[in-house]
Amino acid sequence: MEERGYTPPYTISDKIVNLISDISEILTELTIDNKMSPNPRLRRDNRVKTIHASLAIENNSLSLEQVTDIINGKRILGAPDEICEVKNAFEVYEHLLEMNPYSRKDMLKAHKMLMHDLTKEAGAFRQGGVGVFAGKRLVHMAPPAERVPQLVKELMDWVKKDPAHPLIKSSVFHYEFEFIHPFADGNGRMGRMWQTLLLYQWKPIFGWLPIETLIRERQEEYYRVLGEADHKADSRVFIEFLLQAIYDTLVEVESTEQVRVQVSEQVQRLLDALENDTLTTKELMDRLGLKHRPTFRKNYLLPSMKLGLVEMTIPDKPNSSRQKYRKKAVI
Repeated sequence: MEERGYTPPYTISDKIVNLISDISEILTELTIDNKMSPNPRLRRDNRVKTIHASLAIENNSLSLEQVTDIINGKRILGAPDEICEVKNAFEVYEHLLEMNPYSRKDMLKAHKMLMHDLTKEAGAFRQGGVGVFAGKRLVHMAPPAERVPQLVKELMDWVKKDPAHPLIKSSVFHYEFEFIHPFADGNGRMGRMWQTLLLYQWKPIFGWLPIETLIRERQEEYYRVLGEADHKADSRVFIEFLLQAIYDTLVEVESTEQVRVQVSEQVQRLLDALENDTLTTKELMDRLGLKHRPTFRKNYLLPSMKLGLVEMTIPDKPNSSRQKYRKKAVI
């Protein structure tokens, strides 16, 4: 495969220009309304969704509920490596926004946290050759290991100095990072995470957007456009894919916030009491300090379900003695 220097090859399409305009418009509305920033619980929920989706893309089989339990310090039944992946990812995301996206030292530090106890090469660039396979078919042979440190440096220098729009630069970085494949393992997670960090430097709201959730839903397309960009030596299709995912995520956030403004004080109290748990009616009433079941149902439970914020675990049997309630995933 032809080797490339530090100037990444990409072209700008009308679709990219239009998506940048649409994304900027929604960001302006969200920023003016100061949405998300004052809501630490929403931030944490989105962080959990990000971790679950990014790991699921890499074939981690744990559910969102299991990932939530691990992050909340609860014990679950699961493969030790998969549990370790969750704990490591949470730790690195807790420190991510303090890191310098243009620092190889910080990148290696992040990788060390991410892959701790999962690989002997945690925190170090790979020492050998690596290929990306689809089944038994080789779809990409990464550059030689001895070139990795310099290629990463050149890529970081480019993204720091180039005048292109941050949405374009971060997407190109994501693609080029996967092309270089600087680590023996964890490249997908690192690439997505580092794009988040780059975008956070531009607009802080990106530190809390669960973009990986939509990437996971479009996982086959994610790998397809990576391969297509590789084949054409032009990351345009990959940029378009990522910008579409960012735009769609922002649309979800905006619609979710429009629902939230309708939330009464009682519904908000129920959501705060529910946290990320799955609870019975009695457990919820105990947390709220309520004794009168009809009042609880009329003012708390039914309105929250009508707004689509809470769901039953057994919806086809609403009167089941085993019925429990949980927050509904709205992003």
